[in-house]
Amino acid sequence: MAHIHLGPPLCKVLQHSPFPTSLGFHTMSSSSRRMNHCVCCKYATPRVDNYQPSLLVFSGGTAFNGVVEELKQLTTRVAHVLPVSDDGGSTAEIVRVLGGPAVGDIRSRCLRLSDESTLEALAVRTLLGYRLPHDAKAAKSEWYAIVEGHHSLWDGVSKPYREVIRVLLAYFQDQILRHSDMSFCFSNGSIGNFFFAGARIFFGSLDAAIFLFSRVSKIPTESLILPVILTNDRLTLGCELQDGTVIRGQNEISHPTKASTEPVDKRGSTVPALPSRIKRVFYMSSEGCSSSHKVFPNVNPEVLKQLRSVDCIIYAMGSLFTSICPSLVLLGVGEIISSRSCPKVLLLNSLADRETSGFSASCFVTAITDALNRTCGSLHNCLDNPPSDYINTLMVPKGGQIPLDIQHLAAQGIFKVISVDTVNDPKVGIIFDPRSLIQALDAQDVKGMKLILAVSKWKCSRCEMQLGKPIFLEVYKHQFISTAKQSRATVIY
Repeated sequence: MAHIHLGPPLCKVLQHSPFPTSLGFHTMSSSSRRMNHCVCCKYATPRVDNYQPSLLVFSGGTAFNGVVEELKQLTTRVAHVLPVSDDGGSTAEIVRVLGGPAVGDIRSRCLRLSDESTLEALAVRTLLGYRLPHDAKAAKSEWYAIVEGHHSLWDGVSKPYREVIRVLLAYFQDQILRHSDMSFCFSNGSIGNFFFAGARIFFGSLDAAIFLFSRVSKIPTESLILPVILTNDRLTLGCELQDGTVIRGQNEISHPTKASTEPVDKRGSTVPALPSRIKRVFYMSSEGCSSSHKVFPNVNPEVLKQLRSVDCIIYAMGSLFTSICPSLVLLGVGEIISSRSCPKVLLLNSLADRETSGFSASCFVTAITDALNRTCGSLHNCLDNPPSDYINTLMVPKGGQIPLDIQHLAAQGIFKVISVDTVNDPKVGIIFDPRSLIQALDAQDVKGMKLILAVSKWKCSRCEMQLGKPIFLEVYKHQFISTAKQSRATVIY
């Protein structure tokens, strides 16, 4: 347990103050016990009963979507970090003709977060969530009806929203016509993807496109959708297998199929197994198919900013190597996560897929640790942090088929394993029950990471910040010393 040890004078001052005697960790490894230097010595918003904790979630665009709605009951202060290297479904057709980063995962999360409180909000969500027919001719005809404003999908959308959305859909169409040498297939195309691509090209900024989409969809301003890389260029994901084989393209890694605009289902049982386990994932140049063609894009600075301050870091369930790890291998991510003393939660998948065939729970932990340590990269960029610096809590779905090797997890320094109730989804099988999962996350005391110090003259011995009034602080980052009596309130693990 993490205990707060108080000197006698402070005990007298605070003996009737309502603050926790622990910070919510049942057990922490020795590697997590060291005190880090103060990196977030800022005044925090006073906590009241409805205090909303801040979370950062590493995920893809599908598996975690089912939890997003229920998560709003706990907090809307969530930074959703998403990859931009998807090359399947209708995203692939946009990237093939117009280039640029993949926006499918971002669009999918934006739709899940969008407002549903009014009829107009529902109409906008329906429009941007609509997919065109599979038949190419019918899809093209329906697309023209939407762009021209004649389609019934516009019913319920007011003129201001209609004009904004139509302008960017028309701009997307204009870009398609400018690439007339490459025939664009509208089959099963996502209107939201087309809107997103049009906005990105129009503004020359993926960030601006997300901002506009968020405002049009009335996503809460405190909910952030963060592409892990801010770029206007196409990004290609590659992987190296343990036998030395290099595979190019996210879709080829997770679910190889013939070229198609169909949505990619990574759970398909007919997908052939990989010849060897995945050793690492990396970003590749637009040309070349070997590991020597690696590129090293910079992580979105806002991702690093959020990592430094959130109350809880979550690695969501989903495709481990193509949805989660692409956000972890970037320079700076591992450094910040390992420096944080907060709940770091891995949500374990219920089933293995092509990427994780034969994996146990500890294998997932190892893969995430290797990605954050950049173990297989250049020696001068590698880290050597233990798994417990990155993960201190494992949540597993009841009835899941991933073997839970408790002894190996303990050897990795992970002792807090929580079983969460599940439901049976007719399409995908056993999944976390969203409500039970959010309750389990709430029980990690992410709300209780702040503490009232009802004293008059205190300072942090590390950053010399003066406290002149009762205030909420992240107690695990500060050592408080009374400037009057030299009493201490030291947080140790």
